[in-house]
Amino acid sequence: MKLTFFGAAKAVTGSCHCVECGGKKILVDCGLQQGRDERDNRELDFNAGYIDDVIVTHAHIDHSGRIPLLVKQGFTGNIYCTRLTGELLSIMLRDSAHIQESDAQWQNQKGKRAGKELVEPLYTVADAEAALSHVVTCEYGDVLEIEPGVKVRFTDAGHLLGSSSAEVWLTEGDETRKIVFSGDIGNRDQPIIRDPQYIREADYVLTESTYGDRNHDMEEDPEYTERLAAIIDETLGQGGNVVIPSFAVGRTQELLYFIREMKEQHMVKSVPNFPVYVDSPLAGEATKIFSGDLHGYLDEEAIEALRGGALFRFPGLNITETSEESKNLNLDQTPKVIISASGMCDAGRIRHHLKHNLWRKECAVVFVGYQGEGTLGRRLLDGVKSVKLFGEEIAVKARIVNFHGLSSHADRDGLLRWIGAFEPKPKEVFVVHGDKDVTEIYAQTLRERGFSAHSANYEEVYDLLTGRIVAPGIVLESKPVYVADSASPAYRRLEETGRRLMEVIAHNRGGANKDLAKFADQLRALIDKWDR
Repeated sequence: MKLTFFGAAKAVTGSCHCVECGGKKILVDCGLQQGRDERDNRELDFNAGYIDDVIVTHAHIDHSGRIPLLVKQGFTGNIYCTRLTGELLSIMLRDSAHIQESDAQWQNQKGKRAGKELVEPLYTVADAEAALSHVVTCEYGDVLEIEPGVKVRFTDAGHLLGSSSAEVWLTEGDETRKIVFSGDIGNRDQPIIRDPQYIREADYVLTESTYGDRNHDMEEDPEYTERLAAIIDETLGQGGNVVIPSFAVGRTQELLYFIREMKEQHMVKSVPNFPVYVDSPLAGEATKIFSGDLHGYLDEEAIEALRGGALFRFPGLNITETSEESKNLNLDQTPKVIISASGMCDAGRIRHHLKHNLWRKECAVVFVGYQGEGTLGRRLLDGVKSVKLFGEEIAVKARIVNFHGLSSHADRDGLLRWIGAFEPKPKEVFVVHGDKDVTEIYAQTLRERGFSAHSANYEEVYDLLTGRIVAPGIVLESKPVYVADSASPAYRRLEETGRRLMEVIAHNRGGANKDLAKFADQLRALIDKWDR
């Protein structure tokens, strides 16, 4: 009876853990690695055909995004989750596959000119469809025997519609152990989503630690709706756009809740009827889920507010689905709010909107969720002066704002409330799903409160019967993190020259085609010389 850590060990993304019991191997989550955590998403750390079942705590891609790859490489078992997680997976995995295909197509178009070999997508839409055929759903509180001696029950984690903590009972002979996988624990007092539910007993617990070293700003200033309205008011008033990177399902719906409230209370004075664009091909599908059968997942008050898709209907709200509609947003000069995925800016349409707005000092980029180290979102928060998007260097002059209070993750105190509900204390607490330093800090915080706890290593193996580590695993080297002020004076001069170039290009807009073509040819010749 063993537990092995294949992901989110001293890392935030790529959640993937494996329990072995009675000769069966069960994965709990199988997520994409992103940002600084990413090594090679194509390489699974195990033979997919040897995995018997998968338990999914929730639909976010860092917990589910490699499931199509798992099926592609030979997995044939069942995938267990809550009913609404299953519905969300049906749109999120298809969308992830579409992004994989689009990225591969773009790389191949670029690579052909350089004589490079063709790139295969991580998986295709067909692979995602195949994975979805393995999904088996249930409701909160149901106890499923997924294998002889293996039972699972899902409890509301309060993080996303359908999100859960997974309670797993493992029995070999006369020995039974209960292990709880936290999934992502939600913030309290969120609109729409219920507060996380507490679990009272377990032999072992895996807990996330995303914000294990700090509390959210909302503890000191709960009026974040007013603060967000003030930023929108100021930005639109000076003719800029407010760009909000957001996960397409969950975070986006909560933002719409806040914005509807702003409009009803006339909190934005400069442009009272300001347009809001949800630029996501998932929006229509998400609307169906958020206006469907939510009984057992939300409070009756929230269900009534969402009935008939009311959340998606207020003056000025527009849903863009096609790529052409998305491109037109950046041609339209009307000040607007653009909400677009992905939340960490590493993929999706948000990168196009950043390309067109980051260099404009009258615009604002507002982050409303966690930004993993190494992601474009974290680099922007860390103060980078320019970024490269679609082969073009873009100066960062827009206002960059971070709203911790809008996070759907529990902060340190929220995590402590959740783990503190276990009575008696578990035999061991494994701290995962956090940056390396944060997992160590949170593990120490738990030890100071009387828990036996440690930050798990990648490929660490723990014997659940004897209660000891049988393989210590390793600490993976993360990608280097950009430090905003680490560049040499010469490099900073080069960056400043790049920003000046962008200004010159903007000044030439509307010039004669002959002159613009000559300018572009001169720049391309210089770029080709220095692109190395």
